[in-house]
Amino acid sequence: MAIPAGVFPGLKSNSNLHLYSSLPSSLLSNKKALNRFNSGIHKLKTRRLHSEVRPKAMFLENPVMGDLIATALSGGIALSMLRLWEETAKRGVFDQKTNRKLVHISIGLVFMLCWPMFSSGRQGAILASLIPGLNIIKMLLLGLGLWKDDATVKSMSRFGDHRELLKGPLYYAFTITLACAVYWRYSPIAIGLICNLCAGDGIADIVGRRFGKQKLPYNKNKSFAGSIAMASAGFLASIGYLHYFSLFGYIQESSHTVFGFLFVSLAAALVESHPISTELDDNLTVPLTSVLVGSLVL
Repeated sequence: MAIPAGVFPGLKSNSNLHLYSSLPSSLLSNKKALNRFNSGIHKLKTRRLHSEVRPKAMFLENPVMGDLIATALSGGIALSMLRLWEETAKRGVFDQKTNRKLVHISIGLVFMLCWPMFSSGRQGAILASLIPGLNIIKMLLLGLGLWKDDATVKSMSRFGDHRELLKGPLYYAFTITLACAVYWRYSPIAIGLICNLCAGDGIADIVGRRFGKQKLPYNKNKSFAGSIAMASAGFLASIGYLHYFSLFGYIQESSHTVFGFLFVSLAAALVESHPISTELDDNLTVPLTSVLVGSLVL
């Protein structure tokens, strides 16, 4: 039977005409049933689009093997980044503090770029978290003096003391592992957590040391320039990764999430500038703040 024009507002081409031409006349005369049918077709198309955009179990149809390959690739990329900064530390390309902060900025952000390689569900999250998880063990062994690696110690410590790795670098590795294993790529909290820890805190130190002449009234060790740079870098990086993960269909972009990231970055910058972060460690206080505030606004 002929289908009246305007009955199916969602029908924009003849490619789906067969879906409607096979319907019984009783359904065609029922507007509520037609609306439900059109809604079902739209949802089916949306799921199909997401399944085409979202990567399958990496490389192979076997999700376990695909995740193992993704783990090897992600681990290799992270190790290569560490080796790069170890070499720059050895050769004195950057001063000790700058080199340390470049490690701080890059490792977590580059690792998060690898998350789409893993399969969906807990299996992908757990296997991905093994990469920073192994780094926790490495920091413990180096910090306790059970394993000697001068290049790693020099690239991650402020003063070249291996015991420093039991604080900031250990907290850093634990934070990335937590964000990966618990929140994973479907939660904006993971994005805000890693971006404010890596991009925000790292940029704050570099900008603050170079342009931070005007100090904060409540903390003479921090500057307005550093705090503004931290909030800006953490927020912009969060927006960038929100868009990145939305391309794969993991997270939906919205103004609510954008404003949520803004609040998280401002709160993280405020806590980082407080003297308590100097006494404890900003690699501990910034992640805690990001999780607490993120749980409320994201």
